[in-house]
Amino acid sequence: MDPVLLAAAHALDAGDVLAALQRVALREDAPGLALRGVALARLGKRERARELLLRAARVFGSAAPLGRARCLLADAEIALASRDLRGVDAALARAARELRALGDPLNALHADCLAARGLLLRGRSSDAERALQALDMRHASAALRAEIKLAWVELHVRVPNARAARAALSAAERAARRAGIPAIVQEVEAARAVLSAPAARLIRAGTEQLLGLSQLSAVQRAARGLLIDARKSIVCCGQVRISLAGRAVLFGLARALAEAWPGEATRKALLARVFAVTRGNDSHRARLRVEIARLRRVLRPLLTIVATPAGFRLDPAPSDGDGSAEVSVLLPVSESEHTHVLALLSDGEAWSSSALAVALGVNQRTVQRSLLALAAAGRARATGRARAKRWFLAQPGEFSTPLLLPSSLHLL
Repeated sequence: MDPVLLAAAHALDAGDVLAALQRVALREDAPGLALRGVALARLGKRERARELLLRAARVFGSAAPLGRARCLLADAEIALASRDLRGVDAALARAARELRALGDPLNALHADCLAARGLLLRGRSSDAERALQALDMRHASAALRAEIKLAWVELHVRVPNARAARAALSAAERAARRAGIPAIVQEVEAARAVLSAPAARLIRAGTEQLLGLSQLSAVQRAARGLLIDARKSIVCCGQVRISLAGRAVLFGLARALAEAWPGEATRKALLARVFAVTRGNDSHRARLRVEIARLRRVLRPLLTIVATPAGFRLDPAPSDGDGSAEVSVLLPVSESEHTHVLALLSDGEAWSSSALAVALGVNQRTVQRSLLALAAAGRARATGRARAKRWFLAQPGEFSTPLLLPSSLHLL
């Protein structure tokens, strides 16, 4: 093996990116281009990195299919880290197939793990869990074990399951120490910060409190009481879950009544909050009665809605027959019209509006309106123009997922 390329690869694995670049800055052969692309990706020059990796793939060509497949995998990973989600699933699936067929199971496993993280990025937790469970870690390197365990941490944070998240984080930390790769160690520390940060807010009987991940898990596992989850637009009690996603009026009424519990929500307050009506007339009040009747039918297994002289009150059905039932409302830590966009931007990465639209499953124009509103409020900022335009939080949070690339030696 070329000693210069070997030294550059060792420098990259040790985290000394500049030393690696000094050795391959003028190389035009395929391994040199690939290593230079990896180095520039770690410096944040992702567009240039992708250009170099695609050039390297072309130079490898059909004569060196393994090197070509590894370059295409690295390009797909940079696309995922850059939040360029169009076509990345197909690219990762193709890379995994080719690498496995060419006798490189480690990088194939890496591609499968990246595909699972892409599913998590889109909020498809169930699909991501199945993908992670299918990963065969028996012969994985320490770096790959750490990467897979970090994906499990992310999944358990989203579910949430605090105990499983901590167990996965401990396993990731042990693997990261064995691997000795600074980027992975840094990601473990960032994940630790996420586990200790507030995860949600809870309103119960007129009082509000911040919840950590453990408290959030306990609230969601509680068998007793009625829970209105504003993060997912669901109403649940024990194992019974009723989704009101896509039924904004009904969920708005359920939430308003739950926040007023154990008292009543007046008709005037409900009209103002749910229908944005400050001076209600007979037509508005009739519509309110109709929507309350619909809500009664939908939530009949869990509660009754009692009419009072001034408004309405929730009467939750006790789950254990002892007449005791509480009503809780679970909310995001911060809440605004653009909460979902902010949640994606909070990972610290640069997002295009098209990638945000793919991740959220909405129209790109809807995302652009949210981004412009956030920029006007000073909460988001953009760099670049046209197709190169990327969006960030104006004040980034603590957590961002560093770029994890296949071991530099595997690219040679």
